[in-house]
Amino acid sequence: MKYFPVGKLDYRLLERFLNSYPIADPRVIVGPRIGEDAAVIDFGEKYLVVKSDPVTFTTHRIGWYTVNVNANDIATKGATPKWFLATLLLPEGKTNRKLVTRIFNDITKSTQKLNITLCGGHTEISYKIDRPMVIGHMLGEVEKDKLVINSEAKPGDDLLLTKGIAIEGTAIIAREKSALIRKKFGERFLKRAQAFIDRPGLSVVADALLANTVAGIHAMHDPTEGGLSTGILELTKVSETGAIIHAEKIPCYEETEQICKLFNIHPLGLIASGALLIALDPTDTKEVIAILAKQGIACTQIGKLTKKGEGLKLVTGGKPKKMPLFQTDEITKVL
Repeated sequence: MKYFPVGKLDYRLLERFLNSYPIADPRVIVGPRIGEDAAVIDFGEKYLVVKSDPVTFTTHRIGWYTVNVNANDIATKGATPKWFLATLLLPEGKTNRKLVTRIFNDITKSTQKLNITLCGGHTEISYKIDRPMVIGHMLGEVEKDKLVINSEAKPGDDLLLTKGIAIEGTAIIAREKSALIRKKFGERFLKRAQAFIDRPGLSVVADALLANTVAGIHAMHDPTEGGLSTGILELTKVSETGAIIHAEKIPCYEETEQICKLFNIHPLGLIASGALLIALDPTDTKEVIAILAKQGIACTQIGKLTKKGEGLKLVTGGKPKKMPLFQTDEITKVL
């Protein structure tokens, strides 16, 4: 029997399951679909936006990670994250007051920083797990005329990317492989890479809410597991488009490049929370870049959406080739 690798379930199998599941409640405006980061439910005057996401690749500041990655997905719908619930699964024989206090402190500080209310969840010490895991459940709300639905992206849209690629992957590897990285690049390099979760940071809530002040936004997507490449794939799947991306325009930090070279992994396939993909009318591109720049958020046009039949292309050295796709996140080769 063939078993699936670590990481996201194969999108083709998942798509088959999701397509077979009927949505009977007409209040569900956006249901489960590849490329849509959160569900949307009609709650009268506003839409309720709902997301669930775990953190499993790291234990360092796991509560902080969980709050931020869930808040990011709410913000991609144009919504403001408001309420958070957390399920904590803790390892038998390894859980003590210090561990639990650290996780709760991370969650508390993170929710307070984003003005989110922790309103529930569940905790348990579980059998046969070797490290803590936190599953987040985030809810937010959005005015109906500001909702962003990724299926509305279309050929001809510009594709923008905020900050740079593989921010989360860089920070996690720098934390988990600190001795090797310190030996190769030195202490200052290591500290910079470990600090990526704060600078440039994993949160794209400000990126998304600022960008959504412009009317021409058609889609926003938070690339996570599988990196930017998988994020683009998911966006084109839901919008039934293709994409042409220019490799030399993709912003990649020096620390990310050096760490990827050291471990022989591809930055386009490395977990990428911290960057935001935006698809929009080309006439609004300059305005969005300028709005973000005023708040110190870098934003770069990296390509365009094309017709579905044109597939996913990565232009390197002036030559278009098929974009590399990753069945599992590149971080699994390191950790």
